[in-house]
This record gives sequence, C-alpha cells and structure tokens, in this order.
Amino acid sequence: MKRILIRSGKSPFRVATREEFIQQDLIGTNSGNLLFSDAAHKILLTDRTEVTSNGLRTVASAERAQQINEEYDVFVVPLANAFRPTFSPSLDRLSNLIEQLTIPVVVLGVGAQAGDDYDTERLKAIEPSVKRFMRAVLERSASVGVRGELTASYLRELGFHEVETIGCPSMFLYGDTFPTLRDPGTFDADSRIAINLSAQAIRVGDLAGLARHAHERFPHLTYYAQNLVDAETLFWGDTSAASGVHDVLPRRLTHPLLQENKVRVPLEPRTWMDELAEQDFSYGTRIHGNIAALLAGTPAVVLAHDSRTLELCRYFGIPHRMLAGLPGDVHPEELYEQADFSGLADGHKERFGRFKDFLDKNSLENVFSHGDGGAAYDARQSAMDLPSSVEVWDGSDDGALRYRISRLREQLVENKKVADRHITTLTKTNKELQKQVAKMQKQLAATEQRISGIEKRAAVRFGPAIRRRIRGAKPSSA
Repeated sequence: MKRILIRSGKSPFRVATREEFIQQDLIGTNSGNLLFSDAAHKILLTDRTEVTSNGLRTVASAERAQQINEEYDVFVVPLANAFRPTFSPSLDRLSNLIEQLTIPVVVLGVGAQAGDDYDTERLKAIEPSVKRFMRAVLERSASVGVRGELTASYLRELGFHEVETIGCPSMFLYGDTFPTLRDPGTFDADSRIAINLSAQAIRVGDLAGLARHAHERFPHLTYYAQNLVDAETLFWGDTSAASGVHDVLPRRLTHPLLQENKVRVPLEPRTWMDELAEQDFSYGTRIHGNIAALLAGTPAVVLAHDSRTLELCRYFGIPHRMLAGLPGDVHPEELYEQADFSGLADGHKERFGRFKDFLDKNSLENVFSHGDGGAAYDARQSAMDLPSSVEVWDGSDDGALRYRISRLREQLVENKKVADRHITTLTKTNKELQKQVAKMQKQLAATEQRISGIEKRAAVRFGPAIRRRIRGAKPSSA
C-alpha cells in the first residue's frame, strides 16, 4: 500500500460545516483550491494507495519532516498560481519542508502569475524563492508538472528543463472523458445564468458593467464568488446599509445582487457542480468557477485577464475571450455563439494521456488506468451530506446562531487581550520614557551647575582685568 500525503485544505471525505469552513479557512481563501485538490485525491486513490490530506498551512519543523518521512511514501503537491510575489513566503516555507524530506515529492500543475501579455518582469523579485523550490522538488522527483505554456517558458528561462505541461488536475476529474455540454437554449428572461468575477481583474476590464448588465437582463442570475472574505460577508453580514457604503462589485450587502440573495460562495466541489448543473450558461473571470461549470455539463466561457487563466484556457481548449477591451454590456449569448468547444472535447484524451505519462514517470498510479475509474470515490461522496453554497444570512435562526454568538464572544476576548498587550507595552514604554526624562533632567541640572561654576570662576579670574579695561576705555575729563 503506497501512502500518499497530499497538500489540500481537507479530505474530500470529511464533512465539514459552514462554520468550520469559515473558521478554519478550509478553502485556502478560494473555493477553486478544493476543486483541483479533490480531483487529485480522486485520481490518486486506488486499491493500492492511501491518500491523506496535509492541510494548506505548511509546518516545516524538523519533527514534522521526520514524521512525514516515516509515515508516508510520497508527498504530492497540487498548486495553482504559486509563483507570484504574494505567495513567496508560503513558497519558502514549503521549500523548507521539502528540503528536509527523504521521500519523493511530486508537484501537480504549478503556475506563474503574470499579466495577459505574459510579461514576467514582475516575477524577478521572487526568482530566488522559485529556484529554491524547483531545486528542492527536482532533487526528489523526475519532473515538475506545470499549468501551461507561460509557466513552462518561465521556468526554462530560469534554467529548469525537467518541466512538463500537464494543465490542472481538476480537468481530469473524469479521466480521459469529458462531460457532454448541454445546449443552453434561447437566452431570455427565463435563462438561468451563472456569472463569476474576480476583484483583481477590475484593473483590466469593466467588471461593474458586466455584473450590472447581467443583473438587469436575467432575473434568475446567480453570482458565484469564491473568496473566504465573500463567504464571511454572506455568513456574518456587514454594516454597509447603516454606514451608507456601496461597492460596484457584489461585495457589500448594499449591492443589489446581495439584497436579492443572488450571491453564492461554494464550499464543496460536488455540491458546487450540482448547483451549476442547474444553470444554462456560465461566464466570467474565474478559471475554476467556469471549469466547475464545464465539469457539470454546463457550457462556459472564461474572460481571461491574466496568464494563469489564459494559459489554462489555451492548453485545454477552453473557450475564452480577453477581458481587456470587452464591453461591459457584452451579452452572454454572443459569448456562447462565438465560442468554439471542439478543442475542449477533441484534445482531452491526448491531454489525459500526457497527464498519465507524467504520473507514471513519477511512480504514481491513477484510478482510471489502475483502478475502478473513480466509481468507489463517487459512490462514497454521493452518500455524504455535504454543505451547499453559502448564501446571504437573513438574520433568522439558521442553526449557526450559537456559533455566531460564541465567535463574537471569542473575538471580544481576543480583542481585549490584544488591547491589554498594547496597554502593557505602552505602560512599559511610558515608564522607560519617564526614566529617560528624569535622567536627562539630572544631566541637565548637572550641566547647569557646571556652567554656573565656570561662570563664577571666570568672574573671579577675569573680572578685575575686564573692569580695568572698561575703566581704561572711559574718556578722560576736561
């Protein structure tokens, strides 16, 4: 039995509550992370393997490294856009852990983060971290699997040639087959449309216009957010109505889409896809939001705004349009009619073969070639009562009131502790300042005494001479 440790937010067989997802951040700040980590879990789980989730927070202590070396046979690391400046500290911690491992380490689908022009100039600052990570992994594996063309080119420019383009594991949830996409029918007021937008893309295109026009056209619209902060807003609420704060994107309760309870944040890939299977069409800037739709058989078009979305779309033949320059009032029917889905289906078997070869090269079996095709995995998940997407809390008792009250109390206690620490620090600082002031006052008094003494001595020594000089300078009488 091969014991596989996998980097993921949680095991796909753990049923977590909404409260646990939010409190423990099981999605790693973004729901898309679970989509590809769950897919990797399914792909690697056979009768001859045991797959265990390591969580997303890297513990790089010597004790943890020793435990991994003793209890597991391989460490599998599915990653997304890990080569980006904001992820550099996490990448360094991961490198620190890997450097202490004596077992093989296999990276599935790492990507670099650049603009849609593929300019990697902004990545120069993290080159030391990227090189350290690549060296650590390649000392423990045959090659590194990357998401697409940009990442492969970037790493080769850094001197790493043991790189294979394999895409993202999420696209191989069903092995070498891909779901047949449904016909969305006529786009009208009865259409069920899903839209997804990422805040960082607001610098590239008219996200506010896209959200507004979609809302105006489709009464049954559902907006799928993916970030933890969005889930927290839906779950806890906010004070935007009382404070009069508004946002052009659906991030505040004052936004019409939240006021009408049309915003969702998925927590579980299976229920996410179940919900998207009820939609007629999906579009937006979220790569995994639209991959989830495609896996559910719902046609989708990605609005590509950076390298991470663009290179995956190009590799898998996912229909896409460039967000830059796209009118905010573009109609989703136009996006669908101009989309070419043939490359998505026609090249899938070949891409899976490439992915399988990569796994074989790194001594990893897959459930489609060496197992039941994932039937046992799917049956086990189907029997689980997994939570649906988070929606706007209306203030009623939804079963989480006790948690909310307890969490608020904990927050108050935590805030008090922080305040107490600040007060203690300020009090200590104030005492030290008082001591310094007293010391300076003593030094000043001593200085003044020395000056007074000098003045007295000067008066005794030089006073008579000065007086004689003054008298000699007086004019003589007539």
